[in-house]
Amino acid sequence: MKRVIAIISTIFVLALMAYTFSKGRAFQGGEAGNIIEDMKYIDTPKTAEVKEEKNDDEEKLKALRDKAGNSGTFEVSNAYKSKCASCHGADASGMQNGKKLMGPKLYGQEEAVLYKDLVDFKAGRKENLIMKGLLINLEDEDLKNFAKEIAGFKAKQEALNK
Repeated sequence: MKRVIAIISTIFVLALMAYTFSKGRAFQGGEAGNIIEDMKYIDTPKTAEVKEEKNDDEEKLKALRDKAGNSGTFEVSNAYKSKCASCHGADASGMQNGKKLMGPKLYGQEEAVLYKDLVDFKAGRKENLIMKGLLINLEDEDLKNFAKEIAGFKAKQEALNK
């Protein structure tokens, strides 16, 4: 009986291996498989047009890095500048120089909502690799401080406008 079960299990495993082989390579990590497939195109021959686009993108990225966290309206912490401003803007508006940034607008949100979102990103309940990477080594107190600071941006702006 044991041999029959072992033979059936072996046949089943071999059948699964053949099925996987017929469908193409198996990727661990789901979406990472698509990224690896896209990387095949990185080694394409470079033309002058591609170089111009790359230089233009590099200039935009440099400008973003230079201006991240340089808010002329109110002071923000160095922690916010280093972790948040490049994606969410110096004032959490999601905009920089009239252009939409990668991160959404956080300005005007309540502290409790911001804190819950930060905890969810850190725990993986909300999917965003950039946010998870930025928050993974932070303590709960750090998350509370970020939520409190960002929630206070609206009050700071209103105080300046008076």
